[in-house]
Amino acid sequence: MLTDGALRMIVLLHFHSMGFTPIELAYLFLVYELAGIITNYFGGWLASRFGLKSTLFSGLSIQIVSLTLLLMLDKSWALELSIIYVMIVQGFSGIAKDLTKMSSKSVVKFISSKKKGNLFKLVSFLTGSKNALKGLGFLVGGLLLSTIGFEPSLTLMILLLVGILTIVMISISSELPSGNKKVRLSDIRSKSRNINYLSLARVFLFGSRDVWFVVGVPVYFYSFFSVSEQQTNSTPFFIVGSLMAIWVIFYGIVQAMGPSIINLKIKSEQSLVNESKKWCKFLFITLLIFTFLIYLVSKSEQIQLIITIILLITFGFIFAVNSSLHSYLILKFTKKERVALDVGFYYMANAFGRFFGTLFSGISYQFGGIIVCLATSTIMIMINVFFTNKLSINKEAF
Repeated sequence: MLTDGALRMIVLLHFHSMGFTPIELAYLFLVYELAGIITNYFGGWLASRFGLKSTLFSGLSIQIVSLTLLLMLDKSWALELSIIYVMIVQGFSGIAKDLTKMSSKSVVKFISSKKKGNLFKLVSFLTGSKNALKGLGFLVGGLLLSTIGFEPSLTLMILLLVGILTIVMISISSELPSGNKKVRLSDIRSKSRNINYLSLARVFLFGSRDVWFVVGVPVYFYSFFSVSEQQTNSTPFFIVGSLMAIWVIFYGIVQAMGPSIINLKIKSEQSLVNESKKWCKFLFITLLIFTFLIYLVSKSEQIQLIITIILLITFGFIFAVNSSLHSYLILKFTKKERVALDVGFYYMANAFGRFFGTLFSGISYQFGGIIVCLATSTIMIMINVFFTNKLSINKEAF
């Protein structure tokens, strides 16, 4: 997650400084997200058939390959060729990230005890620490780009990943399931009503985040802090990377604190479904209010920036609790014999949301700036509320 976050920030800021438009920047990440959809759809089947260790090792190895390929980008290539090449390389990076994430999330189901609340605490900690590391990656990416440049940054990350892969191969538990060759491709799609509705809700939850997070907010910040064409890129790179890093780290910390925030000790499993419904409504109301406020102060760039930062913090807090509840519910709804399949299917929906969020992030910002990004995000959250309300509260759900 550290190198994934760093790579995202390096690619975004480096190619924006080369003159890529918001829509072209979105294109760079579309294959990344599309690869995530495909990877999660088949990844659960691969993990069930060949074992979680094989998908985890594969994910780390493919990320090393993708960074190496990105190093081979030639600055003399035409713009169109550069876009296509980076899109393909980002596709490999998307495969790597989602194989690694799907494998690690599935492992939680096997290592958690049956003690009440333990699964929620463990998955919240894992999800939160993952995102905090990704946020640190944004900071590292902005810092590396502003100090040592594009190619040396990629080389350093390759060396880091080789070390991580070596450590994981040596230390990973031998008790994890090795796979079941009888698992069929037709088993991928979940037959659980709750998992299907939760997956649909996840599409629009993460779409609502990425529609302004992927391109809109970083480009908005970069444009604000780039005072003149004569100014070097290093200062805006560092500022944007730092702001995005602080937000994601904050978001990760809140995710890890999810059980404490909603008073897990006094919550039954059924009431946690109600909590999910309540928190997604909070998110919708928050976006609606702040979108209107930012529209009202659109003529004052400084005030608009301040309100946008306040929105980032507020949105991050409420979104993190929503995401933490989702990550718990998917593991609670599934059964151990289907955990990799259902988690893969669920994170396919997650990647689907990121794909459309990324696409609409570039389009929205290109044609209407940060306000249109937020308006689109609000509509997505409204749809998320609809599907979250479809989750049933009964014993069969668990």
